[in-house]
Amino acid sequence: MFSSWLKKFSSQPHQSFFTFGIIFLILFMSLFTAAYMGLLNIGYSVLTYHAYVMVFVLFIQFFLGFLYVVFPKFLMQSEIPSSIYMKHFYLYFISSFGILISLIFSSSVYILFSLLLIFVQILSFKLLFDMHKKSISLSKNDTKWILISYASGIISHIIYLISIFDFEYNTILQRISLNAGFYLFLFALIFSIAQRMVPFFTRGKTPGYVINKSKNLMPIVYSLLVFKVIILSFDNSSFNILSDLPLFVFFLRELIKWNFPIKNTIPIMWILYLAIFWIPIGFLLSITESLVSILDIDFYFEKAVLHTFALGFFLTILIGFGTRVILGHSGRTPSANKFTIFIFIFVQFIVLMRIIASLFINTELYINTLVLSSFMLILGLLLWSSKYLKILLEGK
Repeated sequence: MFSSWLKKFSSQPHQSFFTFGIIFLILFMSLFTAAYMGLLNIGYSVLTYHAYVMVFVLFIQFFLGFLYVVFPKFLMQSEIPSSIYMKHFYLYFISSFGILISLIFSSSVYILFSLLLIFVQILSFKLLFDMHKKSISLSKNDTKWILISYASGIISHIIYLISIFDFEYNTILQRISLNAGFYLFLFALIFSIAQRMVPFFTRGKTPGYVINKSKNLMPIVYSLLVFKVIILSFDNSSFNILSDLPLFVFFLRELIKWNFPIKNTIPIMWILYLAIFWIPIGFLLSITESLVSILDIDFYFEKAVLHTFALGFFLTILIGFGTRVILGHSGRTPSANKFTIFIFIFVQFIVLMRIIASLFINTELYINTLVLSSFMLILGLLLWSSKYLKILLEGK
């Protein structure tokens, strides 16, 4: 009976990666919430571990599950055999579980599982790169930028592990690693997927819609993000405006060009649209933070900008893509019912709550608001899982 279920469960790559991606996301958020409340000690810096896990451990597993499904279609290649992607899944599972347990019992041991995680990430990159290289498709630009973003993540991950060792420049390397991992890896990777799939989905759902993207979209975005990471290395928010202003203007101009048919489409597309609309909002918030710093106003944003992107863009589009893939590949119609729309709206309130928590950093409300937003996020993930995790576990 178990072997029969496992065969169904492992028949499509997104099923295993999405399932344990959401489970680990809930577990890690529960762990960090307990740490914020003072119920658990996971080391000298909860925020550092939180950043590391979100950037290098969790989000990538969801999007790899998605890429293992669509990459062969992008490049007109045969599907990836389950014997290959399930080996990768088991390694991701072991490394993620190992990092989770080590943070609870012995935070210094997690580096061993991080090394295993880097190893399997290199295996995933090689798999996708070999597929890209072998393909004779004339349209390989999108997959090229997905691979560039992924390679940036592996390099950033390696730099982070080097920064763990106690030497003169370890703090600088850690800051560069996390900033590069966030913007050149996660942001660039997720956007490179989104700029391919969201206009494509829109054209499929809205007859007559014309895809109108800038010719050098990804080179421009990636170059501006590289500049942002360089600016962030100075650790002075006053300088951020130099990179954020062109990023804000470019993304705003680009989204105007895309001209999404917001009034004439189905709810599941609204989820994807709003996820992308959080991008210029995030850069506008960062510009505001820079102006506050330049004007020497006694007001702090903590990590408001990062959480605008992480929850507003990354998590929202993950819900949109995840819901669509789970329904579509289980033989159901990819649509958002009232339950899914409620969860989607609920997540937007979580984004706002986390931004508000950041603004209260110098008050007694900070931890309470932070913990409340964390509980809300866990609740939202559990609600989404109550419907879609069941579909994933059923397999096909």
